[in-house]
Amino acid sequence: MKKDKFYVVWSGFAPGIYSSWEECENQVRGFEGARFKSYESYEEARAAFLNGAEASISAKSKSRLIPPVSKNGPQMPCLCVDAACSGNPGPMEYRGVEMPGNIEVFRMGPYDEGTNNIGEFLAIVHGLALMKKKQVTLPIYSDSLIAMNWIKAGKAKTNLKRNTKNASLFILLERGELWLAENGITAPIHKWKTEAWGEIPADFGRK
Repeated sequence: MKKDKFYVVWSGFAPGIYSSWEECENQVRGFEGARFKSYESYEEARAAFLNGAEASISAKSKSRLIPPVSKNGPQMPCLCVDAACSGNPGPMEYRGVEMPGNIEVFRMGPYDEGTNNIGEFLAIVHGLALMKKKQVTLPIYSDSLIAMNWIKAGKAKTNLKRNTKNASLFILLERGELWLAENGITAPIHKWKTEAWGEIPADFGRK
């Protein structure tokens, strides 16, 4: 069962605390420089609202707020994807976050003996497949040009060697490549401009 959350809006059309994403979205969508964050309990949300945005949002999480809506910013709504790997190769995981709202829609892994590039590739394919299944089309943002080029080629051109530890990961790669061959690129894929917009919202915050 989906857990209820509370949403604090510090900068929006009507700052306050909201009990649903729909109410929060009405206050921040189209509001330039909107600042908001979700909390697991009303008590946490109330304390954060009273403390203010600067005191309540850490440096790592600031980039996960909705970017300013402008002609130079990312298209909204959108799906942002990213991967993280501890070592190269090492345990790898990836996820997708829908914006605005910083809503995690999928998280996979960790997988043994993976690489960041493989995770970035799989994250894009996962996002494409999920949207086709739900019959929605949102732009996908990735901060990996390598993964985007692999998607265009329809193949993960990794130098990683297959072994007993990462065999399941290579099965996922084969499924991803097959999905691309059968379906093609079904949504626009864009490069996330980190220098202009901060870390991609799907970032794992481990840099």
